[in-house]
Amino acid sequence: MKKIILASGSPRRKLLLQQIGVDFTSSPANIEEDLPFSTTPAEWVQTIAVRKAREVARHLDQGVIIAADTMVVWEGTIMGKPAGREEANWMLGCLSGQRHQVITGLCVMDVEKNLPEVAAEHTAVFFRSLSAQEINGYLDYNEWGDKAGSYAIQGRGALLVDRIEGCYFNVVGLPLNRLHLMLRKQGVDLLGVN
Repeated sequence: MKKIILASGSPRRKLLLQQIGVDFTSSPANIEEDLPFSTTPAEWVQTIAVRKAREVARHLDQGVIIAADTMVVWEGTIMGKPAGREEANWMLGCLSGQRHQVITGLCVMDVEKNLPEVAAEHTAVFFRSLSAQEINGYLDYNEWGDKAGSYAIQGRGALLVDRIEGCYFNVVGLPLNRLHLMLRKQGVDLLGVN
């Protein structure tokens, strides 16, 4: 099997790959995440994922790179990682009782071929209506700090979510089924089917 490189230091992405038995190394990409304002959220995350993959590929001769970028979009507003508790409180207040989108741009690239395959996965997340006390109670657990939209669905943030439509793993940060299909096109079949 080809060597797999995850262009991320995200503990969540690493855990998801470990969960499905992928043998990989981690090589976080250090890139600027600035794009024109006219870029759609799906274009944005896909472009950033490609930039991450290309940055990591510059230092390699072979292997298959997995790169991803995830964002939360509510009513056209992009919600990244909060700068502090006050912003996290604002974000969760906006999401309360509402539907939002989690979009992950995913790039899989064979270093030798240097042809990135790119996709965007969309998941609709529906929050139940939250009281100010519930939001503050959640914030007290401090799991929101490095999470787009200020919540972790795989943690206590699950208590805020009424339901989702789409891939759960996308909300965590890595849409596993889509990743499997993209890796298969690069000659890596995670189920061992040829």
